[in-house]
Amino acid sequence: MPYHKSVEKNIRNSKRANVRNRTARSRIRSAITAVLDCKTKVDGQKVLPQAFALIDKGAKQGLLHKNNAANQKSRLAVAVNKLAAA
Repeated sequence: MPYHKSVEKNIRNSKRANVRNRTARSRIRSAITAVLDCKTKVDGQKVLPQAFALIDKGAKQGLLHKNNAANQKSRLAVAVNKLAAA
């Protein structure tokens, strides 16, 4: 049991932030999966900008380190470029 009101408030805030961060990370992972599941280059190029936007937003919010975000974006771009054109 916390002794100070400020600790109680910190616990409440961290719970709220945890839920917010968890949903945002889940959206990022879903977007990455959507890009990796694409079968054609055209489909991949349609989904890629949305994934990039979510990754950039996550990096800006502190969910991802900026270098981690850059590595993920690079990996996705390479994956889309390897797809067969259709």
